[in-house]
Amino acid sequence: MRTIRRIAALVGVAATGLAHAQSSVTLYGVIDVGPTFVSNEGGAHNIKMDDSIASGDRWGLKGTEDLGGGLKAIFTLENGFDALNGQLRQGGREFGRQAWVGLQNEYAAITIGRQYDLIYDYTANYAMSAWASGYATHQGDLDRMGWERLDNVVKIKSADFHGLQGGAMYSFGNVAGSLHQQSAWSAGGQYNHGAFSAGAVYLRMNNPYGSNAIDPYASMGVSSFLGQTTATRNPVTGQVTDLFASTPLQIDSQSVLTLGASYVMSNVTYGVAYSDVWFKGFGRTSALRTYDTGASWQVTPSFNAAAGYFYSTFEGHHYNEASLGFDYAFSKRTDVYLQSSYLRASSGVDAVQGYLFTPSTTSTQTSVRIGLRHRF
Repeated sequence: MRTIRRIAALVGVAATGLAHAQSSVTLYGVIDVGPTFVSNEGGAHNIKMDDSIASGDRWGLKGTEDLGGGLKAIFTLENGFDALNGQLRQGGREFGRQAWVGLQNEYAAITIGRQYDLIYDYTANYAMSAWASGYATHQGDLDRMGWERLDNVVKIKSADFHGLQGGAMYSFGNVAGSLHQQSAWSAGGQYNHGAFSAGAVYLRMNNPYGSNAIDPYASMGVSSFLGQTTATRNPVTGQVTDLFASTPLQIDSQSVLTLGASYVMSNVTYGVAYSDVWFKGFGRTSALRTYDTGASWQVTPSFNAAAGYFYSTFEGHHYNEASLGFDYAFSKRTDVYLQSSYLRASSGVDAVQGYLFTPSTTSTQTSVRIGLRHRF
């Protein structure tokens, strides 16, 4: 009942906003569902219903209010949900995808609350592998190219000045006695000129926690991380025990550098991306590096085809993943898609695509998905 009352109150706010000519509130959302085949999850193939793959299931409210003199108040509240059972995502948060308020003028916008980081704003869209398949996010999405969020954020982003825009953000750790612990900061920018676009972002997270904490085996299929044993295997049964499945591994810091560029030629978008992730903890430093390339071809106004490939290295391990996707739009709001991806890791790694499956018991994992997506 409490959730219903909150939604009713928000709708009331929306109605009030719509009554003013210089203010607006928009209700929007996405539902993405369909069956997926996985070649190996924990030792067996799986055919299952899955959701939030090409697009995360959500509903949200966003709005503006004209404050005069070119100044506007802006906000977004966005809820993530599981369309297959109706449960909340993002750890059960009511507005776990986004919850922020801010001010905007012709020069910049400043926003405060739970938000996407600057990698989402300036470099994530250059990772073409994920255009082709939602399962082809880079290993564990540890470079955050799959759209990740931070709490307690103050973010400032400039307007577009002759194709150039930039931003900075700071996430408060909210730990008494320490401005450093569990905090994060970032800076980045993007340049757009005609068919060409490029961006760069640096992000530093201190003591990553919550949804940003690391479970090395589930996200990368590795049994060792920064010199720590992360998973054990029973020599008789082959059963794997993930030592950080319930309590994530605590590290000192995670730093991420992302670079990317794209070029549109006729109806084909070509993209390249690079990410370098440094993990520090237990007196050690390790790096996860990823190189991504691919293209998206708008064959007709209704039909799109995309292909991508990425190569990653980490502590002597290697990952190669190829992805292919096709999308047909029935209308501007409804489409159906077919996506597939194949991952091959080096010996000693249990392959796991992105962070969405149980790791394979071998060094390969394949997925094929048919999805139906509707936007409102």
